[in-house]
Amino acid sequence: MASQEIETLTAALSRLPGLGPRSARRAVLWLIKRRETALVQLLDALAAVRETLVECETCGNVDTANPCGICTDPRRDMRSICVVEEVADLWALDRARLFTGRYHVLGGRLSALDGVRPEDLTIDRLLQRIGDGGIDEVLLAMNATLEGQTTAHYIAERLEAYPVRVTQLAHGLPVGGELDYLDEGTLAQAIRARRPLG
Repeated sequence: MASQEIETLTAALSRLPGLGPRSARRAVLWLIKRRETALVQLLDALAAVRETLVECETCGNVDTANPCGICTDPRRDMRSICVVEEVADLWALDRARLFTGRYHVLGGRLSALDGVRPEDLTIDRLLQRIGDGGIDEVLLAMNATLEGQTTAHYIAERLEAYPVRVTQLAHGLPVGGELDYLDEGTLAQAIRARRPLG
């Protein structure tokens, strides 16, 4: 039986995505064995993040500066904005280094079941950024879920009043994917989005 403090730490770690009670227990034991090095470094990193973490008022990214490093990067294309549902989506796209513009985090997606309405997201802030001018393209990078596509459609309708080109991520076959292993929705989208060769 571990002490109450160790059990509390294990319970806190088990609430993290991807960690259950057993994985959290293993992580706690690993940290205890390395408490002079790894545990101290982890505690210092957590304290530093806790003290300096802010949400960017421009795009909604999470960073240690406001505006964030992406919004203040002069190498970024100021004329294009990629709209994503969550900060994790922004980080995934930016890690790929394929999009050179700026971002806008909605803070979720429209969902009647969960009671998420347009006013619960940062859609008005996005429209204000576009209304301020200087934006040529808005890339809607919503997840390929029913709620994600509903959100993209809603935003596209709202953007009809602005002189911007609205684009969306392509959906369909993943690179290296085998047809036999793909779900019917992915196959259907790939067939609908087919294009001529050459």
